[in-house]
Amino acid sequence: LMAVLNPGVESVMIDGALYQDEVSARQIMAVPTVMLNGEPFGQGRMTIEEILAKVDTGASARDAEKLNAKDAYDVLVVGGGPAGSAAAIYAARKGIRTGVVAERFGGQVLDTLSIENLISVPHTEGPKLAMALEQHVKEYEVDIMNLQRAEALIPAGDDGLAQVKLANGATLRAKSVILATGARWREMNVPGEKDYKGKGVCFCPHCDGPLFKGKRVAVIGGGNSGVEAAIDLAGIVSHVTLLEFDSKLRADAVLQAKLGSLPNVTIVTSALTTEVTGDGEKVNGIVYQDRISGENRHVELEGIFVQIGLLPNTDWLKGTLKLSPRGEIEIDARGQTSLPGVFAAGDATTTPYKQIIIAMGDGAKASLSAFDHLIRSPAPVPAATIVD
Repeated sequence: LMAVLNPGVESVMIDGALYQDEVSARQIMAVPTVMLNGEPFGQGRMTIEEILAKVDTGASARDAEKLNAKDAYDVLVVGGGPAGSAAAIYAARKGIRTGVVAERFGGQVLDTLSIENLISVPHTEGPKLAMALEQHVKEYEVDIMNLQRAEALIPAGDDGLAQVKLANGATLRAKSVILATGARWREMNVPGEKDYKGKGVCFCPHCDGPLFKGKRVAVIGGGNSGVEAAIDLAGIVSHVTLLEFDSKLRADAVLQAKLGSLPNVTIVTSALTTEVTGDGEKVNGIVYQDRISGENRHVELEGIFVQIGLLPNTDWLKGTLKLSPRGEIEIDARGQTSLPGVFAAGDATTTPYKQIIIAMGDGAKASLSAFDHLIRSPAPVPAATIVD
């Protein structure tokens, strides 16, 4: 798009699945990978706004100045995934001043390929759903502030306004806040994982699977996501080794049956992953401990797909409100957190079953609760006026 609009920009696009020699020569281990003048620039899904913000080094300071000047919101939603989008729509329909601040509008949905359990929608894809969510929010008077990461929440003071501090230094104020920051892929936290992230250690089998055509890979995790990933990859790669910590797989029976029927899949249970190995440039194997015998074993391979669940994006809230031992925001049946006027919804909360449709419902519920809180809260006392 930048090349189309600007004659001074030249763009070359390479399909890694078709041009394996380019993938090998450039040592590409995750897509999309963006090179700028031959040097690494970015990896993973990036919007045109993210690219421009990275190129324009003064953008952050200008954004902060504009954001600091904004008036207080009636409802400020932190997060732009399914929960945040639903919350924003429900709030805006009440005719109150609504803002959405998100690090990446669409959230984790952007990294989801096939969605077949969103009731009344037989099939869609993550990026398509994320676009539909954003377009629906834009049907209303919602102030969308994208590419902004929240770093701190300050409870309401005497003025009745809570504050959300952003990474760029700006501060947003609101009468009520809805936290819908979602979750991210859980990492193994073993030696070598961070060193080879994007160099063979992957978290999205749909995105990066084609890069490992004809190669050996491992999938870490025996739940639904892990087994589904192994099934998908088995049709592309030469061999899949699935490692599960528990003594048995936890995926649905129908998925386990399908996995067991595939000739190029090895299932290893009671396996504790202890190390990712590599040659300095890319992954060449994984080490696991047999939890029954205690023996350490090394599997030679070219790729590792980590599918061991999610971590809530709540690190920035520690010490501010009540979190569960898993780091989830504790909420009641109305979406209320331990702080008055602060509500939460979606995968970042203690709501069981992290599903898109549940997150949407939670977002709507939290928004209705926030509105109820607003109409029942006393108006702030105006400053005394002295008449001479």
